[in-house]
Amino acid sequence: MTDLTERQPDLLRVETPWGPFPAVESDGVVRIRNIRYARAERFEPPRPVDPDPDESAGLQFTRIACPQPPSLSAAVLGDPLEGTTFDEDCLRVSITRPADADVPLPVMVWIHGGAYVSNAGDLAGFDPAALVREQRVVVVTVTYRLGLLGWIGDGTRRAANLGLLDVIEALRWVRERISGFGGDAEQVTVFGQSSGADAIVHVLAADGTDGLVTRAILQSTPLGIREGRDAMHERMLQAIGDLDANASLDDVFAAQVRAKEAGTGFGLRSGMPFCTQYGHAPLPAESQIADVWRRRAPGLELLVTRTTDETMFYLNQVPRAEALFRRRVIGPIARRVLVAVTTNGVYRAGARRFARRMARAGASVQEAVFDVRPQGGRLGAAHAIEVPLLFPNERVWARAALVAPQGARSLVATGAPLRAAWAEFARNGGIDAERIRFGSGWRGSLQIRSRSRRR
Repeated sequence: MTDLTERQPDLLRVETPWGPFPAVESDGVVRIRNIRYARAERFEPPRPVDPDPDESAGLQFTRIACPQPPSLSAAVLGDPLEGTTFDEDCLRVSITRPADADVPLPVMVWIHGGAYVSNAGDLAGFDPAALVREQRVVVVTVTYRLGLLGWIGDGTRRAANLGLLDVIEALRWVRERISGFGGDAEQVTVFGQSSGADAIVHVLAADGTDGLVTRAILQSTPLGIREGRDAMHERMLQAIGDLDANASLDDVFAAQVRAKEAGTGFGLRSGMPFCTQYGHAPLPAESQIADVWRRRAPGLELLVTRTTDETMFYLNQVPRAEALFRRRVIGPIARRVLVAVTTNGVYRAGARRFARRMARAGASVQEAVFDVRPQGGRLGAAHAIEVPLLFPNERVWARAALVAPQGARSLVATGAPLRAAWAEFARNGGIDAERIRFGSGWRGSLQIRSRSRRR
């Protein structure tokens, strides 16, 4: 069991239709951790289960994550998995709501990013306490399978898209159960960043998910690299070979490394080799997915966001790029050009196409661009820069290169306008402001435009 606090508070009980659930009250919020939403054998689809208060009783001071190798992005994000318990039995949701909630509240469901290979829903760096406390919403965080345990299957020995099936099952759980935990089941917004946003986009295209998502915030979705992956996936599958379902985790991780290495050489797509596979359940063929999105667009309310310097997050981890950027005269020019080209290729162009497509098909769509960065920050408005503002935890983010050297000191104050905007969208399906400015040691703004009129 992982100790989440220096001094653990007492457990309380939250009454639900399934019995009293154990919970912890602190910081003006009540947290109910590690509620199982499904069960799954290794390499098998998830099976839904009813909420069980007894099962989570001993897990209220534990953060559970899918087993995963160390991430190269840990330093950029401040080592977010510190103190986490790794367990393949990880299909869990955690719920945070105001301590004094007495009426059903809008629900925001967080789907975490991490290139489908890292992170978890209930991490200290994703603590939604400030969002919940300030904006009086219920936040549900979802943990799902990652890497080879959740993605890249051959459809026979290992099912494909398992992580996506996990997310779909979690969203069904929320739709059917959240009213019993103080949420308004008629007012649910799904929000995710990076691969988390990519998962949401593909929920919108999956079989059997009509109406499952009606309001969504898509942060930095890597839509520019979603197509043309069949050859890369085939090479990865060959590298994995005949991996037995009873293999040790060490063997699974070794196969995952082989698959990642086999996925190199495919341009920007190689930056996220583990991902959704078209033509495998529950997704249609690649040639059909745009038609599915258009068919489901009417009635959707979408906020599609990106940052101005997305790929500095990754280029900062490439020694050759870092060395080039430090050179006098040519360094700043090279940085500006390389970041602009790769950001457009992975994020900007694809997000704009998706927003236009959905708006023309009848969705209510707003786009937002983050040009926000801490004073003196080396990475600019890089990928994930908005995450610490949404989930301010100074202890965690103070170690993150993303907000160094001083950005973590003012996360609560600086991020308040962003949290208010996201909650406004969750309540109303849109944000009225055209520009949101930030201060307290940060500079820049969030610019918002509408692709279609709100209904």
